[in-house]
Amino acid sequence: MSQSDALDRLNSAAEIVYSVMAPTPQYAWPLLGERVGAEVWVKHENHTPAGAFKIRGGSVYVDHLRRTRPDVTGVIAATRGNHGQSVAIAARRAGLSATVVVPEGNSVEKNAAMQAWGGELLVHGRDFQESFEYAQGLAEERGLHMFASFHDRLVDGVATYGMELFKAAPDLEAVFVPIGLGSGICAVMAARDAVGSKAEVWGVVSETAPAYALSFEAGHPVSTNAASAPTIADGVDCRVPNAAAFERIKAGAAGIIKVSDDEIKDAMRAYYTDTHNIAEGAGAVPLAGLMQVRERWQGRKVGVILSGGNVDMDVYREVLAGAS
Repeated sequence: MSQSDALDRLNSAAEIVYSVMAPTPQYAWPLLGERVGAEVWVKHENHTPAGAFKIRGGSVYVDHLRRTRPDVTGVIAATRGNHGQSVAIAARRAGLSATVVVPEGNSVEKNAAMQAWGGELLVHGRDFQESFEYAQGLAEERGLHMFASFHDRLVDGVATYGMELFKAAPDLEAVFVPIGLGSGICAVMAARDAVGSKAEVWGVVSETAPAYALSFEAGHPVSTNAASAPTIADGVDCRVPNAAAFERIKAGAAGIIKVSDDEIKDAMRAYYTDTHNIAEGAGAVPLAGLMQVRERWQGRKVGVILSGGNVDMDVYREVLAGAS
C-alpha cells in the first residue's frame, strides 16, 4: 500500500472515530521532561469516553462489521476491561448485543464500566487466554460474532491517535507504546509510516508477561505459561502472541523493553506528581520503559502513550502509598 493510500485509509477511520469522540490531547509536561532528561510528549488516551484508547478500534471494527455482515445481531469478546468497554460501546451504538468474558479476579471497576455500557459480563478462566478460548466456544454455541482482539480494522481505528500525535509533534525521535495483544504498537507504526515520520517505535511489556519480548528476541512467536504472579499492568497480560501482530512488530519496531511491576508503579506515581493524571498499570508501562532507558534519550524529543487510566481505587491507593 502506498503512503498516500495508507493515509487515506486512516483518514477514513478517523471520520468514524470522531463521530464517537473528539481527538485526545498531547502535551509536553515540563516536570516529566525534567525527570527523564528529555522533551516528553504524552498522548492522553486516558481522556477518551471509555478512559482508554480501545474505543477507537472498536468503533471502526463495528462499522465495518455492520457493512459487511448485516446478519450479525450480537458480538462476544474476551477482555481484561478496556477492550470490553470498546465492544460494549460500539455494539450499543450499532444496535447489537454485547457479551464480554473476563478472567477471575478482573478489575472490579472495569467490570462495572462494561456492564454500564450494556455488556453482558461473564467470568471464566485464570487469565486472558483462558477467557479468550471460552469466548470462542460460546460464540459458536450462541451464534454470536467473535469480536477480534487483533484485526486490521482495529488497527486502523487505533492508528488515529498516532496520527494526532505525529501531526502535533512531527519531529519526535521515538514513541514508547505498551504491548498487550499488539493493536496499539501496530497502529502507531502504521500512523508513523502513513505520515512519513522517522520516529523509532519501541514496545514495552511487563516482565511477568514477556511473550512479545521473547518472540522479538527469537524472531518467531513464543508463548509463555500462565503468569505465576499477575502484573499490575493487566492490560498487557498476554501469554500467546498474535502471529499477524508479531510479524508487523518484528518488521517495524525498534525493540521491546521489559519492565518490572516496581518500575510500572514508579511511572504511575510520576504521572500523578508530574502531570496530575491517573494512569492504570498498562497505561504507565511506556513511561516505565522510557525511564529505564532514559540515558539514551537525554536532550531528545520522545513520545509516550498513556493508553488508559482505568485503575481500581484500592489498587491506585496502594500504588500512591508506596511512594518513597
